[in-house]
Amino acid sequence: MPDLSEQPPVLAERKGAVCVITLNRPHVSNAMNAEGSHLVDRYLREAEADPEIGAIILTAAGDKAFCAGMDLKEAAERGAGHGLVPGAGFCGVTERVIEKPVIGAINGAAVAGGFEISLACDCLIAAEGVLFGLPEVKRGMVAFTGGVQRLAQQLPRQIAMEIITCGTLLPAERLEALGVVNRVVPRAALMDEALAFTEGMLTNSWKAIRFGKALFNDAQNEPLPAAINRGHANADRLMRSEDSREGIAAYAEKRDAEFRRT
Repeated sequence: MPDLSEQPPVLAERKGAVCVITLNRPHVSNAMNAEGSHLVDRYLREAEADPEIGAIILTAAGDKAFCAGMDLKEAAERGAGHGLVPGAGFCGVTERVIEKPVIGAINGAAVAGGFEISLACDCLIAAEGVLFGLPEVKRGMVAFTGGVQRLAQQLPRQIAMEIITCGTLLPAERLEALGVVNRVVPRAALMDEALAFTEGMLTNSWKAIRFGKALFNDAQNEPLPAAINRGHANADRLMRSEDSREGIAAYAEKRDAEFRRT
């Protein structure tokens, strides 16, 4: 049997216009050490800079865990926090503003930092029965790099407070009902479904996707009139763009639009 501890802690590969980043420490429930966290950050930066990449999928090896958070064995030896990337958070995800859409393909339990990563994704495709939660309170800690804060934005107070103060784990099916998970699918179909979802997204205008994501993110943090003004201030260049002309022409000609990918 190969020594899994000797394999790279994170893998990245291109699948067409999609960059798939895979946490690759299944022998420790894909808990990320400092090396792995910084490697995810590197692959994210490379994907953001590549004009031929339209979206990013985050997933993990194995069928038991997506990510159990930080490597507690390393934390016991070196102190907590070594997996935090300055200015970008855990695995370079939880505090970073990522321009391109990020889809989480959640193959197994996503707890602690793994749930923080999930909450930072734009869309989530999860395997049936997968559990999500923030058990940090049981270890005398708090998910301060985005987990608690995103729960405040994405869930009703009472449910979020149960997760935060009791460490309760919720299944993917419950989070789908609450609007946090987009799709719950059979485990064997997870990556096929995640790729189909992402590739379907990328048939649309990439410029419009990025602008829509940016406008949504800004609108979460400012009053509605200011958010609408921001839309007007930036929309003219998109409404008069090559993509807009192509989309309108395709509709008039009853054909699929063929947008430029960059």
